[in-house]
Amino acid sequence: MTFYVASLALKLIWMLSRPTGPSSYRVGTMAEKFDCHYCRDPLQGKKYVEKDGHNCCLKCFDKFCANTCVECRKPIGADSKEVHYKNRYWHDTCFRCAKCLHPLANETFVSKESKIFCNKCVTREDSPKCKGCFKAIVAGDQNVEYKGTVWHKDCFTCSSCKQVIGTGSFFPKGEDFYCVTCHETKFAKHCVKCKKAITTGGITYQDQPWHAECFVCVTCSKKLAGQRFTAVEDQYYCVDCYKNFVAKKCAGCKNPITGFGKGSSVVAYEGQSWHDYCFHCKKCSVNLANKRFVFHGEQVYCPDCAKKL
Repeated sequence: MTFYVASLALKLIWMLSRPTGPSSYRVGTMAEKFDCHYCRDPLQGKKYVEKDGHNCCLKCFDKFCANTCVECRKPIGADSKEVHYKNRYWHDTCFRCAKCLHPLANETFVSKESKIFCNKCVTREDSPKCKGCFKAIVAGDQNVEYKGTVWHKDCFTCSSCKQVIGTGSFFPKGEDFYCVTCHETKFAKHCVKCKKAITTGGITYQDQPWHAECFVCVTCSKKLAGQRFTAVEDQYYCVDCYKNFVAKKCAGCKNPITGFGKGSSVVAYEGQSWHDYCFHCKKCSVNLANKRFVFHGEQVYCPDCAKKL
């Protein structure tokens, strides 16, 4: 059973001072020679209503323009007081508790199954029960609702630290609810560099979590997420810093061997390294990668050229 508690957002509106707007109107006494928009009777010297740019007599206003009271089903005349709630209208004297008939135009009320009740007439059996204390939540109580379950505001607490969450941020886990701090402590991944919780985003490298702002080049601090990088002994380098400070130099062309792009294959021998395309015979220039070669005088030769030395 669903019901809603309304505070004094309900306002008693005098029809003589309706707010302006597309469906508003005002009442006055006609001083000029105008006729009623509907019945064409003269309005000079008579009380009239101006609505939507037209002037009409009170009788035609009640017949064609006035809202209908949901209680007595009669029009709410221009000289009457009107109560408006959720697109329904009442005479102020008709806005009463459906059970005890107590006037509610200036009081808090409960709307249940399209009927209006005073707070006293809404029984505790009709009220929803708090999931925390199992007591009724009655009109005027501050409450928290989540997926059809409702709590008193002070009963909605963290499952871990038991502090009141109230209307603050929380994280659901099954039947439990956690405040932000406890959720970070119990469930959030922690960055391997700064050790702080990763609440949003983050990246993973070799099954280890990082904040994106923590996963940076060890030399220039450039962010590496989404960029090419090289890992050397648990240190991470961007391409430029790896070339300039870490990479070995090719014994042939003297440029850094990065492992990126052309020449990603490397030939290593006697403590020296070459790009695979730089590893060729000193004399005839034939490429010797994956072939037999002779190393003589710090130089590389093919077997045929080595015989002629």
